[in-house]
Amino acid sequence: MNKHIYKTDEYGIRNYGLLALGVTGVCLLYSVIGLLALALLHFEAGAPNSNINNYIDAFWTLQMSASTIGFGDHFPVTLGGRMVVAAMFYVGVGLVGFIGALIAERVLGFADTNVKNRELRQQNSDNLAHNKVL
Repeated sequence: MNKHIYKTDEYGIRNYGLLALGVTGVCLLYSVIGLLALALLHFEAGAPNSNINNYIDAFWTLQMSASTIGFGDHFPVTLGGRMVVAAMFYVGVGLVGFIGALIAERVLGFADTNVKNRELRQQNSDNLAHNKVL
């Protein structure tokens, strides 16, 4: 099963596949949204002027803040709710950016650091062998 998640190169370094990293990133993102939606609902439910009245509203609000779209149809009115949304913004931007970078890598394929790392390791091995000869 591990051969589908990563490949081990000739230097023993694990190179994880883009699909495995992407699925992990999406699962992590929506797990965080799902958990923080409970906290957001806790703060917002029953607050005066609150427009986040159920779990779906809280989940939607956090999904929009993670993606930086933020339609404005739902927003927190309590300090606790605002702190949860702020935390989701910072975590979500990182995770959404990570997933976007994986998609760009898959589509454009110009930044294969695994190849560069293997080339550098080979150069280092060659230099060490040359130094031993000297």
